Amino acid sequence: MLERLCHLACLTLLALAPLPAAAAGSPSYERVSIGSAGDEQRLDGVLFRPAGRGPFPAVVALHGCGGLWRQDGNLSARHADWAQILTAAGYAVLLPDSYGSRGLGSQCGVRDISVRASRERVGDAASARRWLQGQPGIKPDAISLLGWSGGGATVLAAIRKDRRPADGKPDFARAVAFYPGCRTQLESRDFAARLPALILIGEADDWTPPTPCDLLAKAARARGEPVELVLYPGAVHDFDHPRLALKQRKDIAFSATGTGSATVGTHPEAREDAIRRVRAFLGAP
Repeated sequence: MLERLCHLACLTLLALAPLPAAAAGSPSYERVSIGSAGDEQRLDGVLFRPAGRGPFPAVVALHGCGGLWRQDGNLSARHADWAQILTAAGYAVLLPDSYGSRGLGSQCGVRDISVRASRERVGDAASARRWLQGQPGIKPDAISLLGWSGGGATVLAAIRKDRRPADGKPDFARAVAFYPGCRTQLESRDFAARLPALILIGEADDWTPPTPCDLLAKAARARGEPVELVLYPGAVHDFDHPRLALKQRKDIAFSATGTGSATVGTHPEAREDAIRRVRAFLGAP
């Protein structure tokens, strides 16, 4: 109990402290309209570019159920933070807005979701990849896919072997899923990953529980698929957020406990390790 209280106190101080250098200040990005011929949905999004002329490798980064923006109209802290981390490492980062583009707000408390992780958002990821491949200064064969929570679930759905792109363009190079919901892919019994994937999740996550992801990754590796899972002891949902105090969210449509609530908050050690792992997994530009 004492250890938990100390951990909570540390996270509270972290939440009140200035943002680290990677996320300090107003992030520099360009608002873009994403779409290619034949796309059913045109998407709004934001694009971060590294300094220099390129060409650069890129990352398509998919937001979670809360969407891309905060209520004050600013880009959410997690997305801005990770975009700057990856941009500093030499990657262009494109964040498509799956909800705002369709006139929707947060979907965390919505049970009857119309923009599904395994359907519409997979199409959004493909549209974002094709759009990037048509942009100057981007390496078309070096685009990876990353997502958080519901966006992480989309990552898993998008990298299935039976959803290989048929557009004739280079596929995603690698995939990273932060605390995704893995149950749907596990229960389908026909999940098979066609490209290297890294799943990062907290052992104490009571929103998207780790057990289905652990089983999914073990089954994939048994088939020879390059799917790596990292479980962080003591970490909960949103562990990689730059400064989120440990708290209970009570506005959730689906949670592991079935209560409509879940624990969220930064876990500094897990966050630091995840940053290191993601950089190493994506490789040097």
